[in-house]
Amino acid sequence: MSLNIQQVSASAHQIATKLGISKFDLSGSTTDSVSVQVDRGEPKQVKASNRSGITVRVWNNENTVGITSTTDVDDIGLELALKTAHEASFFGIKEHAPDFSPEATAPIADLKIESGAAATVPQLIDSLVAAERKLLAKHDAIESVPYNGLSQQSVDQFYLNSDGAVRSDSRSYTSLYLYTKTEQEGKKPRSAGAFELSHSFEKLDVEKCIEEAAEKTISHLNYEKVASGKYTIVFSPDAFLSLLGAFSNMYNAQSILDNQSLSTSESLGTQIASPLLSVADDALHPSNIGIETFDGEGTPTRRINLIDKGVLSSFIHSAGTAKRMNTQPTGHANMGSKITVSPHFYHVAGGEKADDKYDLDSAENVILIDELQALHAGVQSLQGSFSLPFDGWVVNKGVKTSVESATVAGDFRELLNAIVHIEPKEELTNSGVCPRVWVEGLSVTGE
Repeated sequence: MSLNIQQVSASAHQIATKLGISKFDLSGSTTDSVSVQVDRGEPKQVKASNRSGITVRVWNNENTVGITSTTDVDDIGLELALKTAHEASFFGIKEHAPDFSPEATAPIADLKIESGAAATVPQLIDSLVAAERKLLAKHDAIESVPYNGLSQQSVDQFYLNSDGAVRSDSRSYTSLYLYTKTEQEGKKPRSAGAFELSHSFEKLDVEKCIEEAAEKTISHLNYEKVASGKYTIVFSPDAFLSLLGAFSNMYNAQSILDNQSLSTSESLGTQIASPLLSVADDALHPSNIGIETFDGEGTPTRRINLIDKGVLSSFIHSAGTAKRMNTQPTGHANMGSKITVSPHFYHVAGGEKADDKYDLDSAENVILIDELQALHAGVQSLQGSFSLPFDGWVVNKGVKTSVESATVAGDFRELLNAIVHIEPKEELTNSGVCPRVWVEGLSVTGE
């Protein structure tokens, strides 16, 4: 179901006038999604949904704001939401009250967002059954693919306000997830997974996902215990971005204002990482499948350099945090009962070609971490510390031996300063573009 944003805007203005409301805004989206799972060649689960969600804000004559949400985008739903938000506005906060983004009517990026025709449910099931069968045939030890999923989504997002802002964009994407489990006599079960994302089903690289899941699974079959100690760690792009996301309070202006951050407002311009590291948040990056041209407040998105050669160079902002910190919003607001701030899509810049000691084909006794686990439990984001189980390998001159069971621990700020090499080759993940990152002297505890 595609949303007619002009019709919603006209209805909202008409209803607001009838209710005597002069200042309001609406932010929302409609999402069509279909997902399938299979189990040993048979469909296990098929889900289809159409969801709409609109957040409505209304300001009264005293300029305090009320907020409500609705799933009804027809005239009756809009009228009830505007009326409810208006009633709530008289109980709204007076200190740091929200306001329109000063950029809500500024031009947004003129991008052609790629999309493709939706696949049918039988096509999704047949494709996933075939992928499962091929993956099981890759090695006798692969006993099952217990976690798998093929889904497609189309999203229409919009923002409008009483000052004349009206903007919308649409995007669609298809994702595939395959996660294996092995059974071998006298050995522990081993697992590995792979994930692929594309604008459309027809462009989804299913074979690549199968090959990656199989290769990782087979590489974990011969495992050994690892001695506890300090190691040079090579983080995969996924693993490094997982850590970066877990400590995003470092550059999140809302977290800083709430005193829930590793940074303060004075941290801008200070060296927080090795000069080798540069990180941007770039919603408009051409590799970003889920491009958003504006945020929940209607502010255009753009590339924001968070860390420039180790120096903390920007925070991410909503309109409210930007006003309190005397700067411009950056396009990172999520509309809700409380406006939150979050990153879109990371871009970690690759480094220069280094000498041989930073090459996995010649390095000795380094640990390559493929995936970090239990991030919800093992990260103390306000202390900066982490202790996380991981999947990975000990690498000796190009030979990879799977680590049976181990955790990596440290302080994230110390980790950033202990980066000794960032490989030039960037890889695409579902949360950003990043190369492998080498860090010296991290503590690993073996089983």
